[in-house]
Amino acid sequence: MRRHTFGRTATAATAAALTALALAACGNGGSGDGDPGGDEAEGQTLDVWIMQGTNPSADAFFEEVATAFTEETGAELNVELVEWADAHDRFVTSIAGGTTPDVAETGTTWTPEFADAGALAPLDEYVASAGLDADLVEGLVEAGTYDGRLYGMPWYAGVRALVYNTEIFEQAGVEPPTTWAELEEAATAIKAELPDKIAIAVPGDAEFTVYPWVWGAGGEVATLEGDTWTSHLDSPESQEGLSFWTGLAEQGLSSAGATTWRETDVLDAFAQGDVGMAVMGSWTPGAIIEANADMEGKFAAVPIPGKDGGIAPSVLGGSHLSMFSTAENKDLAFAFIELMTTGELAERWGEQAGYFPGQTSLLAETLESTDPLVAPFAQQFVEGGGSVPVSPDFGAVQAKKTVGVMMQSILSGSQDVATASTTAAEEMTSLLNGGG
Repeated sequence: MRRHTFGRTATAATAAALTALALAACGNGGSGDGDPGGDEAEGQTLDVWIMQGTNPSADAFFEEVATAFTEETGAELNVELVEWADAHDRFVTSIAGGTTPDVAETGTTWTPEFADAGALAPLDEYVASAGLDADLVEGLVEAGTYDGRLYGMPWYAGVRALVYNTEIFEQAGVEPPTTWAELEEAATAIKAELPDKIAIAVPGDAEFTVYPWVWGAGGEVATLEGDTWTSHLDSPESQEGLSFWTGLAEQGLSSAGATTWRETDVLDAFAQGDVGMAVMGSWTPGAIIEANADMEGKFAAVPIPGKDGGIAPSVLGGSHLSMFSTAENKDLAFAFIELMTTGELAERWGEQAGYFPGQTSLLAETLESTDPLVAPFAQQFVEGGGSVPVSPDFGAVQAKKTVGVMMQSILSGSQDVATASTTAAEEMTSLLNGGG
């Protein structure tokens, strides 16, 4: 963890953004009627935690932000960069001890957990007052909403789409698929033409590559009725999606070794030119080229197809900015949140980090891009973004590897789809309702 109380080297664009922000910002402890700057905030310090490693230019970025923040509000900005691996435990400890920061970056699966613990302050009135509620990416809003209130302001996110090797597609004489039937036909043709290649990677330990096929068939991961969660991984629709996805491996179109693969293993194999198609993240193209410079210009992406066309939803993975209940000047805290999640700074953070901003208006130019590694991910992000169950107990599902165990049992042949999905649904239902 690193702590920074930043100095004064703001750019004109940042200063202008904060000038506009200060004019519209809220008063101390209110919900949009006051001013967080001036004498009221003079001498105050806003404590912020940001996850380390997402943006390689984070130090310089926050130098700019802090300088302008001080000039326009009179308050200092104290940013601590926290390692992702240590963050969850540190949040839990700080919540228990009442030592939370004013604002922090919270992963999308953590926000409902911390809201359930009573640690976060709702943002609905602030967002509405700022006129931002109609311009936020729906999937990120859903992930940041708990018990009908918004606790996580969409900041940035990535999404998975279907990435394909253009050289392999050309050699096999196939086109990017738009339906499941076309995907299976393309994979079959690749295997026939290039038997040494993996036509499509079906990893066994990559939870978020599974859900698009459940959703694409019309299934659900889990739903909430009243206070009770029920997993639907065992519904006919979900089982159809799981059968299609794992069936590709059963046909020999994947690799037996992929039964234990994580997403990093998929990336490694794809980067070596050994994979025709794979579900991969919008943040991976740079990593692919970094691993193998010869792959530049040899791969592209399309949205994940639904069963009969359209776009199958894909999990939006990313971060919110959340305000903690312990923040003394909540209007000042939201002034920082608004600065970071809207306009030029949000756009630049996304560009530097390789993620998409949480405002749909900032994606307009991206959606018009003809870059085969930009526009398809942006389309998936806006039109086909999904959320995992917004439950404070979803972390327990991930810790238990419920979906990974299900996938590996199917891919290894130890259980059929019906048996494995029924077991997984029962376990997920229990965990989401606080069971062990």
